[in-house]
Amino acid sequence: MENTVNSLTLEFTVINESGSVRIDLLGGTLDIEPINYVLRDTVTLNLATSLKAKVGIEKIEGNSVIIKSLDYKNENEFYSKDFTTENFDGDHFGPLSFVCQILHHFDVTCGVKLTLESGSPPGAGLGGSSTMGVTLYRALCQLTDRFFNRKEAIQTVRNIEAKILNKGPCGYQDYYPALYGGILGLVPKNEGIQVEQFYNENLATFLEEHLTLVYSGALRLSAINNWEVYKSFFDNDPIVREGLRRIARLAKGAYESLTREDYEFFLELICEEGREREELFSGIVTEEMRQFYRSLDEQGLVKGMKVCGAGGGGCFILVHDREYGSKISELVKNSDFTHLSFKVDKPL
Repeated sequence: MENTVNSLTLEFTVINESGSVRIDLLGGTLDIEPINYVLRDTVTLNLATSLKAKVGIEKIEGNSVIIKSLDYKNENEFYSKDFTTENFDGDHFGPLSFVCQILHHFDVTCGVKLTLESGSPPGAGLGGSSTMGVTLYRALCQLTDRFFNRKEAIQTVRNIEAKILNKGPCGYQDYYPALYGGILGLVPKNEGIQVEQFYNENLATFLEEHLTLVYSGALRLSAINNWEVYKSFFDNDPIVREGLRRIARLAKGAYESLTREDYEFFLELICEEGREREELFSGIVTEEMRQFYRSLDEQGLVKGMKVCGAGGGGCFILVHDREYGSKISELVKNSDFTHLSFKVDKPL
């Protein structure tokens, strides 16, 4: 089959796209289908940050694709003949298999150079790979003059990522902030996921002033394995079932607090969800995170902590009063951790 890039008459120099990585606030793990429907009345809340995954595409001569990673400071070249089912099922593409399968979906297997930047540290638990996937999808739509549809992009990239992970169902929350921006409520309905936008400038400023994002420096060890949660849930494990019900109730309460603009209570529920999640999933909080939090708590600086993503490393958020933000940032900088400064991205 003729390669799409070869058949394009489109002239371009460089296509640049970017998409926000997310901070998950409440209701993570509930975004695994059909757990989200079985529990009923579930919602997942997250926000789009100013930390951006970036994709650049430029046209090159020849029968290959060059993929340059600014994060890992390396460059890889693959040829059209490499894009086969056998190679995708094996390890031919290594960690770039996800990117290459998206390219293959568009029949773009030669004549381009990609420059990629994740926008977050490796293993941060901020949904970086999913963000990169939908951002690349949007860039390739522009390249191939294909109509871009957000819901189609999310479904397609999610299906491709499921092949890469090969560990059962994938959650869906990571894909939305990159394409919608703002502060999102993802509500499962029978007809699909309903996206509700809670962004306003007061709420954005409030969250920026009351949340500090910290990178632990440890690669995330996926303390929550989606497949294990999924299997335990449908094996009717009473601990997992009741734990996820409690998380669902907290997320629903947080959703309702946003609708009535009770932002202080919203923070309380983030803290409570963080404690509930730590109790339910052993290993989600590392000992280093726990010790650092205790040192802040002893000084009366924090209200709570919430691990981002599957935990076991990566990032976590500290919840605090506005006046303690600068002090906490300074203490993070003087520790073995890294403060990731962010703004809440506006809706797209």
